[in-house]
Formats: sequence, C-alpha cells, structure tokens
Amino acid sequence: RQVTVPPDMDKFRLRRFVEKLDAMGEVETYEAQTNLSDIAVIIENSPKVVWFKNVGPEMLELVANVNGSQRRLAAAMGVSEGNIVEEFKRRLDNPQPVIEVERKNAPVQQIVLEKNQADLTKLPFYLQHQFDGSAYISSGIDYSVDPETGTTNVGCRRLSLRNVREAGTNLTAPSDLKRIYTGCCSRGEKLPINFAVGSHPIDFMAAGMRIPADEITLVSTLRGEPVPLVKGITNNIRIPADAEMVIEGYLDEHGYVEPDGPYGEYVGYYGPMHQDPVFHVTAITMREDVLHQTLLHGAGPKIHRAESVHLLSVRLQAQALNILRSSNINVADVYVPPGSAEGQHLRVSIVQKKTGQAQSAIAALFGSMFSLKHIFIVDDDINIRDEHQWEWAFVSRFQADRDMISYKGMPGMPMDPSVEDGPFGTKAGFDLTLPF
Repeated sequence: RQVTVPPDMDKFRLRRFVEKLDAMGEVETYEAQTNLSDIAVIIENSPKVVWFKNVGPEMLELVANVNGSQRRLAAAMGVSEGNIVEEFKRRLDNPQPVIEVERKNAPVQQIVLEKNQADLTKLPFYLQHQFDGSAYISSGIDYSVDPETGTTNVGCRRLSLRNVREAGTNLTAPSDLKRIYTGCCSRGEKLPINFAVGSHPIDFMAAGMRIPADEITLVSTLRGEPVPLVKGITNNIRIPADAEMVIEGYLDEHGYVEPDGPYGEYVGYYGPMHQDPVFHVTAITMREDVLHQTLLHGAGPKIHRAESVHLLSVRLQAQALNILRSSNINVADVYVPPGSAEGQHLRVSIVQKKTGQAQSAIAALFGSMFSLKHIFIVDDDINIRDEHQWEWAFVSRFQADRDMISYKGMPGMPMDPSVEDGPFGTKAGFDLTLPF
C-alpha cells in the first residue's frame, strides 16, 4: 500500500536530529580542520556525539556517536528513556505504508555523481581501529531486492575501500542478504544494491531487524509514518529520499573473492581476515549540504559506547519483554547493559507470584533468544539499571551451587573470543531473587 501525501523531508533527516541533540547538550563540535587519521581516537574517547565541521582534504562534515546512548535513541523516538521499549513495541503493532517520490523531489539526489565522478576516495573512509585491514565507512544501511520474491531487504553493513570505484562489504555471517547474494552467484547474476550513508537512528533500528516480508516497511513502521522512497539513478532499488547520501552499485557475480579485515568488532576484539564479494560503484548521490556519518563499533574497554550495542538493545529488551509476558511472568523491568557486546547479558526484575519463576524466566529466554550468554533475575525491589543495587543483589542473594543454571553445548555469538568448541559454548542463568 502506498500513500501520496507530500512528506516532510527534514523530519527524519540526520542533520536535523544532530541539531536537536546539540540543543540537548549532547554534542561536542570540532570546527578546525581534522585529519582523517586523527578522528578515530577523538570519537572513541568522547562520551558525546562528535560533530566534525572540516574533516580530511575534502573538508567534509562528519558526525559520530549519534546512536551511542539510550537517551539519544529515546530522543529519536520522541519519548523518555523509561518509555522507549514500550514505544518501540507500540510502533511495531501499527504498520505504516511507504511514499514513492519523484527524483526531482528527493533531497538525497540533489547532487548526482556518475562514471568518473563517482569517486570513493573523495568520501571519509578512514582507519577506525589501529589494526584494521583497510579504511572503512561503517554507517551504511543497505537496500536490495530479492530477485526471487521481489521484496526489499534492509541491513547494516560497512564498506571497506578498495579503489576509486570498488569496495568490500562483509557478508560472512548468516543473513538474508547473504542468501540472496549466493543465489545470484549460482545463477551468474549481479545483485544491485544501494547503501544509504547518513541516516536517522530509527532507520538503523529497522535495518537491524528481520521479518518475513518487505523490510522497507519496517522503516515506515518504526518512524510511525510513511517513509519517502526514491529509485536509484542507476538502478531501480528504492532508498529513503531524505537520507544524507547514497552509494549505488552492485555486488558482482564472482562471489567471495577479495580478502577483508581484520576489523575491530562489536565484541571489543578484532575479527579475523575473511573473503568478501566486491561492490562496484555506479553512482554517488547526496544532499547539497550533506552531513557524512560514521558509527563506533568495536571500542575495546569502552565497548559500552559502541553504537551497535545501543541500537540492538532496544529490540532485545522488547523481545525479552514479550517472551516473559507470554510466559505469565510479571516483569518490572528488562535491561541489556551497554558493555555486554551486542546483548550477551540480560538483567530482568520480576514480581514473584510463585516458587520457581526465576528459573522459568531463564529457560524461556534462553529458548528464544540466540544472542544471550548470561541472564540475571532479581526481585522488583532492585533497580537493575543501578550498578550498585545490582551488585548488592548479586552478593547478598546468590549462592552458585543453588542459584546458577548452566547449559552446555549451546549455540551463541560467533565472535565470542572465550568459546573454544566452534560455535557452541556454555550459557548460564543466575537467580538473584529472595526465596518466595
């Protein structure tokens, strides 16, 4: 279903949202020219959004850490931090259509660069971690169409610079895009794909989800209103017309032929080298006053600032809430600590109604949530977002031989550096509740 009401092209624009965060005191601005080689350490050491006004030899505007806290994500959804999960769930229950606009009305196509003008080296690719194998753009939201179903697939992927018109993109982990691409390779077909670079936080939330339908509608649904779409200049892949920039192109039919990595990953350690397909650029389009964007991913001991962790935690908390409520468990709060490397730890406070509910909650969550490694259940008198209260409950209400449940041979996060037996490891649940 489509609608034809003219959209507001600034409402979900990244630049406008950054200006909102600036008014909230969330932004640190660098006016002086900054070398590309210097920005990684600045970004990693700042708890705030970092807005560079003059980056690299092209003197570009670049923003980082936009998604780096629950306060910022709550601001993106227009609610308080305490209401972000319920608002996320409410929007998912109210699907929205899309709007398709003409190219002349799409701000993201105000500037069009094709052929020799489509030069990746003019964009702010940079070394994001000390031992990365290449310079990267880490803020891409990819849009492609499954040739077999005609539905749009949306995901989050980085691009590694190869040369003027070629880049790599990570397709090693199981995903819909990997399935679509390998199908194209088996038929000897290229896969057209466009990367939006410079997007509102809500678009990233949508891109991190998977549904058995056209995923472009998730962007509308989480925005709470129709997203304006425009077809690419060199292909028919639709992308948000209000993005800052789009890199158009295709993955060639030759498969996984180019080495990529290492790269500082979400677990706070480097991922190994691997083979990736080659992305060929056919056009670069952007707003006249484009604001470039980068995301902080692997941050080592400062992993709690990684943007991917905060983006993922909203969905994981909503998912956990649904699972527990469907199991008739009275939930007071759920919390994914930002240092838990993309949601491997979950804390839950419950109102006990009968004996054994903490163990039931642990079993229900492990049975449905692949990424979890450790689950902690406390009573509702404990504020699970307060580190001191949580530690006190752990110390005073827990005995390992009585209150810990472990599960061996469980599949988990593939980049967990502590796992020694392939993709399988041991998970544990911790009952920190008082006896009922």
